[in-house]
Amino acid sequence: MKNTNEAVIVVKKLKKYFGDVKALDGIDLHVDKGKIYGLLGPNGAGKTTVVRALATLLVPDSGTATINGIDVCEHPTQVRRMIGLAGQFAAVDDFLTGRETLMMVARLYHVPKAEAKKRTEDLLKRLNLEEAADRVAKTYSGGMRRRLDLGASLVGRPEVLFLDEPTTGLDPRTRQELWQLIRELVAEGRTLLLTTQYLEEADALCDYISIIDRGKVVKAGTTASLKASLGRDVVEVIVAESHHAQALEIIQKVAACKATVDEMNQAISVRAAKGADMLIKVVSALEKANIKPRDLSVHRPSLDDVFLAVTGKKTRPQAQKTKTSRGKK
Repeated sequence: MKNTNEAVIVVKKLKKYFGDVKALDGIDLHVDKGKIYGLLGPNGAGKTTVVRALATLLVPDSGTATINGIDVCEHPTQVRRMIGLAGQFAAVDDFLTGRETLMMVARLYHVPKAEAKKRTEDLLKRLNLEEAADRVAKTYSGGMRRRLDLGASLVGRPEVLFLDEPTTGLDPRTRQELWQLIRELVAEGRTLLLTTQYLEEADALCDYISIIDRGKVVKAGTTASLKASLGRDVVEVIVAESHHAQALEIIQKVAACKATVDEMNQAISVRAAKGADMLIKVVSALEKANIKPRDLSVHRPSLDDVFLAVTGKKTRPQAQKTKTSRGKK
């Protein structure tokens, strides 16, 4: 258990229902000061609902949530002074320039005009938007709009920052640039709650991760402890759909354990103490049944494997891991 003396965000048994849909079904979170806490989960898992509740945009049905000891429901105005929020989509006015956008938000925070101007110029420089500062936002690229939206969330100098899937739709280079900025913000002492569907993003940035599915935390820990929880190598096999049921039965018999099936690509996975040996046995058994694998892999457990093990699905159609195809070393 983490040291509660360092807690910045504490969520206990938080629930939120929309009709019969249990968006949050008893969520518990504990976020320490100066850390990046990741919420990982498929679409509809409840990640954004958690963020909206903590950002005082949504009132939970039951449970408690505090930021720096202040209840988000009882004292929302105090909480808003401490937080910044960048949502899934860049919430910028197409007809304002980058400079005008940051100045407007600073003034909404009641920052004095001279100080607002200074913060605006500092952020434009930091976000690499100086050259585009006087262009209207509708001329910005997707990455520039995301950086401007992040700047708007920072202009009030929040202690706690919520980033809801901040890199969705960005190209790899822009994503890496945003990752670096996130690391810098935390190095300055901010606490950050990040939701993401990108496994490599959570692996690269987060100090601690909670995997959420159907409104519940189904697994939590550091990236290292989550991977270690699987304990053994992962052997993965993909066969033609017509042979899937038979292959599943064969693989489970050879491995003497229940296999996991990825809902997206129907890959069959089993864990083994010696992955290479198990892969050879599986291939041999499949060949005896005249089943030719379309793809094979053996690897150490990854976040992708943890996610698949606890939710039965992967976060994206393409898993971010290296495959070892048949016939290749």
